[in-house]
Amino acid sequence: MRIGPRHPRIGRATFQLTLLLYERLSANRNIFRSSSAFAKRQFVSLRGKLARGETLYLGGICASGTHNSGAALVEVTRDRGARIICNNEEERFSGERHTTKFPDQSIDDLSLISKKAGIGPGEIDGWFSAWDYPALIAMIMRSAVEEAPASLSALGMRDMPGLSPRGIERGLRMARHLGLRLGVSTPVIATPHHDNHAWFSYAVSPFARSERPVMIAVLDGFGDHGAITLYACERGVMRQLYCNDSTLDSLGTYYAVISSTQGGWTPLSSEGRYMGAAAWGDGNRNTNPFYEPLRQILHLAPDGRVFLNRDLANWPRNYGQPYTKELVRILGEPIAQKDMWNPDAVLRVEDTKHKEDTQERLDKAAATQMVFEDALIHIIDHLIRVTGSNQLVLTGGVALNAIGSMRILDYFNEDYFQRAFGRRARLHLWVPPTPNDAGVALGAAFMGAYLAGAGPGAPLEHAFYCGTAPSEAAIRDALATAPDVAWTPIGNAATRCGRDTVADLMAYVTAQDGVIALYQGAAETGPRALGHRSILANPCNPRTREFLNARVKYREAIRPLAPIMTRESALKWFALSDGAADADYNAYNYMVLAAQAKPGAAGPHSRADPCRRHWSLANRARANRSADICLPQGVGAPYRGGGCRQYLVQCRRTDRADAGASDRDAAPCQRSGRGYHGGRRGGDLRRVASTVGHIRRQSPLHALVR
Repeated sequence: MRIGPRHPRIGRATFQLTLLLYERLSANRNIFRSSSAFAKRQFVSLRGKLARGETLYLGGICASGTHNSGAALVEVTRDRGARIICNNEEERFSGERHTTKFPDQSIDDLSLISKKAGIGPGEIDGWFSAWDYPALIAMIMRSAVEEAPASLSALGMRDMPGLSPRGIERGLRMARHLGLRLGVSTPVIATPHHDNHAWFSYAVSPFARSERPVMIAVLDGFGDHGAITLYACERGVMRQLYCNDSTLDSLGTYYAVISSTQGGWTPLSSEGRYMGAAAWGDGNRNTNPFYEPLRQILHLAPDGRVFLNRDLANWPRNYGQPYTKELVRILGEPIAQKDMWNPDAVLRVEDTKHKEDTQERLDKAAATQMVFEDALIHIIDHLIRVTGSNQLVLTGGVALNAIGSMRILDYFNEDYFQRAFGRRARLHLWVPPTPNDAGVALGAAFMGAYLAGAGPGAPLEHAFYCGTAPSEAAIRDALATAPDVAWTPIGNAATRCGRDTVADLMAYVTAQDGVIALYQGAAETGPRALGHRSILANPCNPRTREFLNARVKYREAIRPLAPIMTRESALKWFALSDGAADADYNAYNYMVLAAQAKPGAAGPHSRADPCRRHWSLANRARANRSADICLPQGVGAPYRGGGCRQYLVQCRRTDRADAGASDRDAAPCQRSGRGYHGGRRGGDLRRVASTVGHIRRQSPLHALVR
């Protein structure tokens, strides 16, 4: 087993030289690292304003080159800390999933939001970058030489999912582009990527006001200094404990490469699907034939360190040929990039009776997940022993693996703490709704507030911060431009009676196996639909998942649904962990944490049914207590005269080109069913009732009915 790079000294020297060159280049382009003299002067000025009781407005930007670009704005005061004004994800406006393009539309919408709030572009006190671009480029160069000569091909790397070399070049001009969009000069301070993830996730967590230490684990595909960074926070002060200084010894990249080359989907689209597939495979470490040989791909070293076995993994040398001969022997030949999304290559769980190798592929998915969980537990075990804490904030792209988070809670229970420390305790876990880079622009703004001396803000209670809520006039205009879509007002949400009427209609439609697309208020920030851009359907029908995936969402049967219910119902049907009970089970609000279904939830369905196993393992229970007008009224409320208590089922964020931020595109999207990749998809939508509207107290609700 070979761990670590072939040429570590050359790698370190390349990093230092590249960092020095690009630090000077960036400064010439008005981008300054957080350790620079300019940044230090800026922080002194910001601290002075806070000390005088003034309010700060700080912007965050995830510029081009890396996935999930966007822009965010926060308000900062001495007494209340940072408050989110908006977190605009560019993909919500452009319809391009995980876009690496400059967030022009996000910035324009931020300008509109700030103008409505009476904040001019010149009144924004500082801008902070989600990436330390000089360090990011230095890390890319370091990775390109550490396995030379084989790895030198990375220097000619073309754009790929999640990383665009051409986009990074434009990102190095972000201050100029940002200034042109805003109409004012905007120097940008570049803060470390994982610091941004860590501080924001901690600052809005239920643990931010705790008197005891809080652990933060940032586990990512890659960062500008490493892929694994661990922190401890106590009394509002964050300190870094460890950074692995490698973008290749990465849990995120391991999972992305295996899930993509075994599942047949491109990275960033493969990880969630493969996690779902794992529920259909053999999840027993003693009987799964692929687990034991595959676990050698990650070396679990002392002190919680994780290293990639480069005798098995070839992607550090050549991303286009990611497997060594030994890994091919274990997993078979990888699916080539050119064959991604080919129907003959994509893993389909429904093919278990048709393709001989489908169950074998599902067992490989389960083995991949178990190896991942082993490493995750190894890291957290060390972090607990070093800090003595039992409060963990898990963030970074890896934290989207909801099954892994559930395993953490199961493993670090009361028995673990009794054995390891002789005390009564258990792990308490929180994952933000935006653990991935959808939240890192906001993280940069929060990090700017922290470096300016502000403390944590209020705990997060919802995630509806992307874009602006559409007006009634805008909705009517959108419908007027869609002559082939029939629509009619169905109620007025300005009164309690009107809201009850709409809720009753929603319950009736779902009871009759209709499907409702709910569009209200500002969009969610993060990768999940949480009630403002959601599809609702009848969970009492055992074919609902099949129908939604095939006829409405146009996606694989492997994809799960998530129930949306009151806390009382969630506790009745799901085994919610006491370790996620902080702040009234807030950790379950964002569909980033899985829960096992209780035995009684199976109903008449066989426990051996793969669909039922999938539900138990992969569904996310969201305990809904939001302030939205329509959703809570329909959730868990029996339709009057219907007889059957209805619970609405919520999908993950709708895979539609409008993704929710723009009311202008909502009606055409409902009409065409055009997906993120621009392909028009057919399907029988005669039973679909789509609700599109801004559900506020000041405006009525409208319906689109096909």
